[in-house]
Amino acid sequence: MQKLIAYPLSIIYYLLFGTTLVIFEVIQWVCFNLFGYSAHKKSVDALCFFLVLNTYVLGTRYKITGREKLPANTPLIIASNHQSWYDITTIGWFLRKIHPKYVSKIELGRGIPSISYNLRHGGSALIDRKDGKQALDAIRQLAEYIETHKRSAVIFPEGTRSKTGKPRHFAENGLKILCKYASSAFVVPITINNTWKMTRWGSFPLGVGNKIELTIHDLIPVKDTPFPLLFEKTEQVITQTIH
Repeated sequence: MQKLIAYPLSIIYYLLFGTTLVIFEVIQWVCFNLFGYSAHKKSVDALCFFLVLNTYVLGTRYKITGREKLPANTPLIIASNHQSWYDITTIGWFLRKIHPKYVSKIELGRGIPSISYNLRHGGSALIDRKDGKQALDAIRQLAEYIETHKRSAVIFPEGTRSKTGKPRHFAENGLKILCKYASSAFVVPITINNTWKMTRWGSFPLGVGNKIELTIHDLIPVKDTPFPLLFEKTEQVITQTIH
């Protein structure tokens, strides 16, 4: 029965989703080219708001825990498990005050209205997984960017998303580069639960009636923590709270 209901709701969702992306492609272009970073950032915040709002058609609910732990005007490195693309919209809207920028695969920098534009122009790092040197250099530039501008970088150490919610092995290289070049930052371990259920049946129909949970754990200071310990603590605290 739930899957049967999901078909018409998914059609409505995708109509709203597509319309949102097309409209905000234009809005972002105008804001970025005519008014600069601040205006573009506000347009991206609005984009994320509507992308999250669209999911309410599917009966999606959100629970965010620990936002009070996030300091202002401090570089932050957000490390999170990765279950679906809805991880990004959840972080983008609910953590918008810390200016999240993403470590993303280079393929997403083309072909997706609004999303690709923001990744190319919003400060994120687009990495080529087949070119290790390019990938590490892009991550280094992102680290230097958040260190200078006191913003935040989002990295999914699993790399590829987990389609069942079960965490994959974390890779350390990307996080290590971020810590090396943003030495005054804090690592923010975040556990995301249930976004995988949005695509439990694939791209169509989408899952309905899901409660997406985002849990922000205690921050870890980069400069006071040896990287092997920091990496171990980060992976452990994230994976232990995955349902």
